[in-house]
Amino acid sequence: MTSPAGGPDWAVLAPRWDPAERSDAEDRAAEEELSAIGRTADRVAGGGIRAAVLGVNDGLVTNLCMVLGVAGASVDVGTVRLSGLASLVAGALSMAAGEWVSVRSQVEVARGMEDALQRAWRRSPPVVLAQLSGSMRARGLDPETAARASRGVVSAGRGARSTSLRILYGVSAQDAGTPVVAAVSSLLLFALGALVPLLPWFFTAGGTAVAASTALTALASLVVGGALGRGSGRSAAWTAVRQLLIVAVASAVTFGLGRLAGSAVL
Repeated sequence: MTSPAGGPDWAVLAPRWDPAERSDAEDRAAEEELSAIGRTADRVAGGGIRAAVLGVNDGLVTNLCMVLGVAGASVDVGTVRLSGLASLVAGALSMAAGEWVSVRSQVEVARGMEDALQRAWRRSPPVVLAQLSGSMRARGLDPETAARASRGVVSAGRGARSTSLRILYGVSAQDAGTPVVAAVSSLLLFALGALVPLLPWFFTAGGTAVAASTALTALASLVVGGALGRGSGRSAAWTAVRQLLIVAVASAVTFGLGRLAGSAVL
């Protein structure tokens, strides 16, 4: 949309914004917002955020459940410590391996799709170009603009295949993430999360250790949930409580099962 003078028609493009109120401060604030979004997008694309969130959450829940389950069935504090450490190591390695395989597979599938798209282009460029133009029209572009944009995409050089795939099917190899980043993030954050409920058992035992494990994990869950809420722009209080409820239900079930399986520490 353009105005009669040739510039953007802001009354149509941004009806709630008054050009007369534009200021350098607001321009800088908008640029900072865009920069922050870009940094977040880079972390999301690399797979680090998803792997880190899954890692720390799984570490908290898995090891609290392990510790309380064993504690509910055994009076031996050494058994609880050994089980918790074994769960920490095994879980961290398993998470890292799973993330690496998962993200690597996504990258390989996306690259295979890019190769297939290239083969389709070699067979019939007009068909691929028509598909690109149709996809852009479906997103709201007028036919002339969509045709011009699709021609620009396929002539973009090295990025043409990945950009075309993203427009047509919503995926690309670049969006799939980085296997190493995902694996390392998952390993470290799982280990950190799993250490929280295990720590009290190195300093105390019995009911005191159970209470301390539960309290520390609850606090960590609130922190993780609140951080996720702030990072996503949602209610930090709600996401913190939701995280706490998940941990509480899982730990109550496993501790109850442990008590049914043997003699309790309490």
